[in-house]
Amino acid sequence: MPSQIDHEDSELLQAFEQGELKSIASKSELAKFKAAARATALKDRRVNIRLSSGDLSDIQVKALEEGIPYQTLIASVLHKYVTGRLTERPTSSS
Repeated sequence: MPSQIDHEDSELLQAFEQGELKSIASKSELAKFKAAARATALKDRRVNIRLSSGDLSDIQVKALEEGIPYQTLIASVLHKYVTGRLTERPTSSS
């Protein structure tokens, strides 16, 4: 189920559509982002995994909330893990 666009999102979308938003990234940053996007988008291997029904259902719910296919969400999480951008939440000690 798609989420509703709130007032702030609506203003941002309108500004984007009217060309009012400007990138603040440098040319070298843009090149780095493009290279990372290409590397991330290149999917040349297939992997089969087994998941518990509960985990798969939870992943599918999260993917729906994000508006992306669940396979894409799984691939994104794995990519973030192997690149060191996925961190554990600190646990509170009781």
